[in-house]
Amino acid sequence: MSKMKKEKQRPQEVKDDKYYYASQWRLMGRKFRRHKLGMASSVVLIIFYLTAIFGNFVAPQGTEQYDGKFKNCPPTAVHWFHEGKLMGPFVYGLTRTRDMETLMYVFEENRDEIYPIQFFTQGAKGGEYKWFGLFDSNLHLFEAAKGGHVFLFGTDSMGRDLFSRVILGSQISLFIPVVGMLLTLILGLLMGSLAGYFGGWIDMVIQRVIEVVRSFPQVPLWMALSAAIPTTMKPAQVFMLMTLILSLISWPDLARVVRSKFISVKKEDYIMAARISGAPASKIITRHMIPSFMSYIIVNMTQAVPGLIIGETTLSFLGLGLRSPATSWGVLLQETNKLETIMFYGWKLLPMIFVFLSVLAFNFMGDGLRDAADPYK
Repeated sequence: MSKMKKEKQRPQEVKDDKYYYASQWRLMGRKFRRHKLGMASSVVLIIFYLTAIFGNFVAPQGTEQYDGKFKNCPPTAVHWFHEGKLMGPFVYGLTRTRDMETLMYVFEENRDEIYPIQFFTQGAKGGEYKWFGLFDSNLHLFEAAKGGHVFLFGTDSMGRDLFSRVILGSQISLFIPVVGMLLTLILGLLMGSLAGYFGGWIDMVIQRVIEVVRSFPQVPLWMALSAAIPTTMKPAQVFMLMTLILSLISWPDLARVVRSKFISVKKEDYIMAARISGAPASKIITRHMIPSFMSYIIVNMTQAVPGLIIGETTLSFLGLGLRSPATSWGVLLQETNKLETIMFYGWKLLPMIFVFLSVLAFNFMGDGLRDAADPYK
């Protein structure tokens, strides 16, 4: 009987050993997987970023393709059955007529014209692009057969496919905040570590700089800096400048968090031992102090990304950020600044849904990471 009891206890002891000897990151991962909302948000963000990375393939049209015959066309319905028969995914032809009361164009389905939706096509509508900027390709995920049009999100005032522009716009709206977050992380760690580790006049100067930057209202400061960007600059240059602007304004909050952590951590015994042994300050900071609270930094930066997304969208919406022909969610929302657009062309508000979902997903994922990093939960 004693042998049976020992054999039953061993698996439990092994589990306990794995738990007590697990690293901090493994414990965080285990806790985060139990956070259902955080995991669901992570899946949503993975889908968003994968779609953005392969945006040229997913989008049926490019940013420069348009058709003046289909200006302000509402979303087209995708059908599976025609007169009771399964036909697969297809769209009907579109007939454009003018409403004599409102003088607006009205689009109706022509059920005599059937255009199957084709997948993995070498479509001419979408135009050519380069895979990751290296290989030329004309392969697209789907498009309607020749002569047909599929506008999942409708079109804009120039006849451009809004679904394609939302997908391609995500490449900027989702990656500007990530690049800005990395620059913010570098600046925040650098300034916060210097202030917290050395103290004295270095800490005083950095704290005064932080107070000056934080004293300015955020949105007006964004607008002032963005207005200084010349209108003749290329979209890639505007992209880099906007990233710098967003990161230069966002680093003070992280710097203060890092400073407070450094002040508390540098009094620990292992830090004092490293200093007594003659280890250089750069080694103590990078190998001992920063890794000790890296989980909190990751949580802080994860929750900072939504603010950067809103910042880019706000600047582009106000016409102070990216400008056409460059595409971002903020640029797409510029057409919604008129009441008549909201009243008659409500589908142009769809980019706002993606801004809302991405910001919400980052916040929920940040909450999950924060709970996972809390040692008392």
